[in-house]
Amino acid sequence: MSKILVADDASFMRLMIRQILSHRESIEIFEAENGQVAINLFCEHKPDLTFLDITMPIKDGLDTLQEILTVDNQAKVIMCSAVAQEKVIQRAIELGATDFLIKPFRPNKLLETVNKYLRN
Repeated sequence: MSKILVADDASFMRLMIRQILSHRESIEIFEAENGQVAINLFCEHKPDLTFLDITMPIKDGLDTLQEILTVDNQAKVIMCSAVAQEKVIQRAIELGATDFLIKPFRPNKLLETVNKYLRN
């Protein structure tokens, strides 16, 4: 069973991702409403794939990304943001993000990304 962590301060976005991924078998999803909760859940569950929103309270996505990668430098982290600023995307990739999705994304794009990084 694959584990996926979804960190986004918008509950509707977490729900949407959960619903899209519910069609894929053998996935356990953990949800975080801010960066600090995401780090805690990452350490506890060691997910196979993590989706991080850039703009979150307490700890933003870029800071959260850096902390997750100090825990596991092989972590697969997909950054998600409605902000399609080239500088933000470039910074996330420089920090070690695996990929970047711009919201709103199509369900097929999300599934394609999950299938790309998960092997089961």
